Amino acid sequence: MAMECNIDSRGRVVRFITGIFAILAGFVLAILVSQGILTSESYMFVIIGSILGGAFAMWEARAGWCVVRAIGIRTPL
Repeated sequence: MAMECNIDSRGRVVRFITGIFAILAGFVLAILVSQGILTSESYMFVIIGSILGGAFAMWEARAGWCVVRAIGIRTPL
């Protein structure tokens, strides 16, 4: 199955900005955990998920392809 462009320029911009904020949030959480402000080890799952999810959103923006739209769910953007 080939990936076809299924989002327009507005959707690409929104995904790119969302990806940037997710990655930044992951780094902020990582700093808080490394400084001992947040002490639970379960934050590592949130940090890794946020950074990987943000990177995936940025990749979607670059490719012009949205996995949610590809499985048939209509999104407003």
